[in-house]
Amino acid sequence: MDLRILIFLTVVSLILALATTFVGKRLIQPSALGRRGRQVAWALLILCPVVGLAAFTGGRLIERSQFTNLLYIVGFTGLGVLGTLVPLLLVRDLLLLFSRRRRSANATADEQAAVLSRRQFLTRGSGRVVVGAAGVAVTAGVVQAARGPEVIEVDVPIEGLPPALEGYRIAQVSDLHVGPVLDQAWLTEVVALVRGVKPDLVAVTGDLVDGRVAELLPLLAPLRDLDARDGAYFVTGNHEYYWDGPAWAEAVASLGLTVLGNAHRLIERDGARLLVAGVHDYRAESIEPTHVCDPAAALEGAPAADVRLLLAHQPKTLHAARDLPYDLMLSGHTHGGQLFPWNLLLHLVQPVVAGLHRFGHMQVYVNRGTGWWGPPMRSPARSEVTLLRLVKA
Repeated sequence: MDLRILIFLTVVSLILALATTFVGKRLIQPSALGRRGRQVAWALLILCPVVGLAAFTGGRLIERSQFTNLLYIVGFTGLGVLGTLVPLLLVRDLLLLFSRRRRSANATADEQAAVLSRRQFLTRGSGRVVVGAAGVAVTAGVVQAARGPEVIEVDVPIEGLPPALEGYRIAQVSDLHVGPVLDQAWLTEVVALVRGVKPDLVAVTGDLVDGRVAELLPLLAPLRDLDARDGAYFVTGNHEYYWDGPAWAEAVASLGLTVLGNAHRLIERDGARLLVAGVHDYRAESIEPTHVCDPAAALEGAPAADVRLLLAHQPKTLHAARDLPYDLMLSGHTHGGQLFPWNLLLHLVQPVVAGLHRFGHMQVYVNRGTGWWGPPMRSPARSEVTLLRLVKA
């Protein structure tokens, strides 16, 4: 196993162990369950991270099968449950702490027994509320993920846009994560959705797959049916590099998509010019040293153009692109914050989490993800296929 993956698994295991212990101590131990009930609850709780880690490593150690797919669903759903319980319990404990301080400040010795009884009642009662709230949140997240992507239409104002490009339609899909759960049938539906919006150009902005080329390439056959007048373009995401990024770039090219690795293509329409550039994933160099994310290199030798479009998987790429003459950057990676409240942490590491934003002369649109990864849940952000229309500012 790769050393980076081993270190990653070690760190994640420690975090999950702490989370499991916290949930058990704060939810199971104070509960009204009997000894046997607590033992069963602890066993089920411990299975969440154990099966989740087994699902994560299983696909890397053994060939993909129905068993590994089932392991993925069960394991990552368990991690989703654990990830939902932790913040709910943290909020509950803060409220209990505030309540205890207010009620104990002026308590006399004679009132201590009543205070302890009240604390136990509140702890157990609030524990039931937490379990109920977690059940509702997990169910809602699973239902939201199962609904599949919706079409989001966005008008992008461009200064000096020539009439020939007025209303130009770009369909963006990102973070499809075809693999253990999101399979060929699902991808066929996504392709049909893209074809239905009749785009002039299709942009696939990374994290297309989660698995080996030999196992997943046959599942990507529907991508051959992407129909756009000016073609379909692809840039790598971080997940491609977990499974051999260069091999996946070649594989996607074999399906008829134009792979842009620090490169560009020029599209001409009635005298107007649209430049489409693309870069490797922002962190690709750490895994594949020859794949440096370089928005400047993607423009080398480029002719004059009326509109310059950059495809880059991670929104962080704007730090290297914002001073270059790009008009619009399309990204993904964030999934729009797939799970609440963990989505709030994304704002600490990504300049944009979802939607259209302006940074000086350049605009950035971040797709919320057409699929999902990890827990089969999306809450609150539903997956999307984006239809961007260029309009005159």
